[in-house]
Amino acid sequence: MTLLISGKMTNQLLEFKEIIRSRQSSEQRKTDKQTRKLLLYLFTSTRGGFTRLRIIIHLLDQGYNTHQLAQKLELDYKAVQHHMKVLEKNNMVSKIGEKYGAIFYLSNFLEINIGALDEAIDKLDRKMNKTKIYM
Repeated sequence: MTLLISGKMTNQLLEFKEIIRSRQSSEQRKTDKQTRKLLLYLFTSTRGGFTRLRIIIHLLDQGYNTHQLAQKLELDYKAVQHHMKVLEKNNMVSKIGEKYGAIFYLSNFLEINIGALDEAIDKLDRKMNKTKIYM
């Protein structure tokens, strides 16, 4: 069962990587060290990194409110609400409106640094496929 879930997640990560690469501009600037560290932390060093990455991928083309994201991702509303707060606090998303009807979009900061997610996806893939051997 774990292998099946891990394989599905790996396939999704490959899809995400292709989507991110297609969004990069030809004149992509180098991401600064602090931004790189922030993106790696948010998407690879915390338990919700994969879910936050899924949220970002959905927000690439259009904005959604929390309820719509919860439905699209098939997740609990409160879980999505938590991830949106984390993403907003770290300037990954911007919102228009208040409370239930607030629509979230990618922030300008993340749009400019979208190419740096490529590295985060690679690290997350390696982390998810690492086999633990106990001796």
